[in-house]
Amino acid sequence: MTEKDIDYSDISPLTDAQLAAMKPLGEVLPRAVHNKVRITIRLDADTVRWFKEQVQQAGGGSYQNFINDALRDHIEQQKEPLEEVLRHVLREELQEIKTHLIQPTT
Repeated sequence: MTEKDIDYSDISPLTDAQLAAMKPLGEVLPRAVHNKVRITIRLDADTVRWFKEQVQQAGGGSYQNFINDALRDHIEQQKEPLEEVLRHVLREELQEIKTHLIQPTT
C-alpha cells in the first residue's frame, strides 16, 4: 500500500489545544530516545545488507539497532581481559566436543 492509497478522511485534524499539549517523545517515552545520537556513517553495502538479512531472518526489527548491539558487544568484549575471553572460548569449544563425543546410543 502506498501513502496515496491510505484513507485519512475519518481522522480529524489536531486542534491548537492538542498541538500545544504535545510533549517531546523523550519526555513521554524516555527509554525510546535513550542516549541515541543521530549520525551519518558510511558502511560497506555488503555489511548493511548482511545486517538487514539477519534481522529479516529473525522475523523483523531494526537493522540499525542490530548494528548498535553488535558495536556494544564489541565494546564490552574489549573491556574483558584476553585471558577471560580465551577461557570463555575454550569452555564453549570443550562443551561442543563433549557433546559430540558423548552421544547417547539408542
